[in-house]
Amino acid sequence: MTVLILTCQQDVTTDMVVAKLHERGVPLVRFDPADLPGEAAMSAEYVSGDFHGFLKSEGRMVSMSGLRSVWVRRPGEPAANAPEPSEWLTAESSQALYGMLYSTTARWMNHPCVSAQARCKPWQLRLAHRSGFAVPPTLITTFPRVARQFAAQYRDIVVKSASGPPTSDPPIALPTTRIGPDTDFSDVAAGPTILQRFIAKRADIRLTCVGGRLFAARKEADSDQVDGRYGTDGQMWEPTQTPERVAQAVREYMGLAGLAYGAFDFAEDEEGVWWFLECNQGGQFGFIELETGQPIAEAVASWLASTGA
Repeated sequence: MTVLILTCQQDVTTDMVVAKLHERGVPLVRFDPADLPGEAAMSAEYVSGDFHGFLKSEGRMVSMSGLRSVWVRRPGEPAANAPEPSEWLTAESSQALYGMLYSTTARWMNHPCVSAQARCKPWQLRLAHRSGFAVPPTLITTFPRVARQFAAQYRDIVVKSASGPPTSDPPIALPTTRIGPDTDFSDVAAGPTILQRFIAKRADIRLTCVGGRLFAARKEADSDQVDGRYGTDGQMWEPTQTPERVAQAVREYMGLAGLAYGAFDFAEDEEGVWWFLECNQGGQFGFIELETGQPIAEAVASWLASTGA
């Protein structure tokens, strides 16, 4: 049985897991949807109730009936590398490829339909409350008046994006920004804006959940630091224990979301409370493993190689 990895060619995190799968002797195929059609090929046949599907990449052929699991790591956009790319060709290739893959009985980390919902921050916040996390008061609005009321109530707040940095060349970084109640909120009407009560933290927490296994890492932070992703304080990530209350909430969240993998970000305040910020269903773990030595790649490989439910 073969593991199918959907990712781009240059991905060090994938390389780490591939090495672990090779050590186990598990057959795998690394496939970039951007190469379909062109360098990669596919075929699916639905006749008389039977289904037969095949993918070919880098000279290797894999049958859909021989898949044990699919890891959606960092796939390119279908047909992006085609000789004559177009929006229509991307739509056609996406329908064909993922429609075929959805027809299999393979396990997913994570299923694209599940991931699409899981990356929506408003939905994440609701699920985080249901799961038992501590969640900072948050507002998502296009009403300037409502934004001003929220800022007046909580005084010290941050503004962040819902979908991440916009697509641009060169890329634009959008760090979470701290603002006060005297901010001019008139531009809120131009697009949905996320406002959240600022958490004075003593550390950033990254918790990676792989099939129920938890790997928590902690990095000390200044109390006025806003976005740890853009910090230059030189602090290193270190392994840390996960409070039982948080562990239970993580497993509840993963079950409700239908995720096999999730990278959670928390802000730890001065009282030791872990405040939920977000869960990235496809978040990086390579930098955490390299700094902490936690065997996250091994855990991912173990899940992919397993034939369990």
